[in-house]
Amino acid sequence: MVWSDVDDYLIDKLITIDNELEDILRTNEEADLPAIDVSPTQGKLLYLITKLRSPKNILEIGTLGGYSSLWFAKALHKGAKIYTLEANSEYANVARKNIEQTPFTDQIEIIEGKALETLPILAKRDVQFDLIFIDADKENNPAYLNWALKLANKGAVIIADNIVRNGEIIEEHSTDTRIQGVRSFFDMLENHPRIESTAIQTVGQKGYDGFVLAIVK
Repeated sequence: MVWSDVDDYLIDKLITIDNELEDILRTNEEADLPAIDVSPTQGKLLYLITKLRSPKNILEIGTLGGYSSLWFAKALHKGAKIYTLEANSEYANVARKNIEQTPFTDQIEIIEGKALETLPILAKRDVQFDLIFIDADKENNPAYLNWALKLANKGAVIIADNIVRNGEIIEEHSTDTRIQGVRSFFDMLENHPRIESTAIQTVGQKGYDGFVLAIVK
């Protein structure tokens, strides 16, 4: 498909081969993790947004094997930290092993457990975030947005992945709970007094999807 071919071209032109990132993708495949990581061009976008924002703390909801976590880490300044939440113990174990092979073990904390159970624990630690990436079970996107707002500093950037889902997002009567979760997420964003947001459709190696970019007022 031409989308994937264009992505290959862009990756060849703009993404420097990074052995640490490549190793994570290889390990994830060998561990039979689902191939749902962000693409290299999307990872580079997360990296650049992180560079622009210079966050002290990043919250990532949905770790998988740690590929996007490492993209974030490579853009952090010294002393900054990523807290990444993963419900699946197998995925969390793979992510830990992956991160242990990088220089960023002190900057990436993997918190295992369902995010709606670990977020309250994280809140008790009184950590506030400058960048939040929502990329987990879409059914709970509205709840994740509520938590993001509780934990966000003023001016924090919120990014949410997989919000177009091959165009199914416009299916008002969809019986897919993931679609309804994302639609409810958009309903919250529509007139929320604390957020300015937009959404971008994307095509490429990951097919047809998109992401939300928002800033907390």
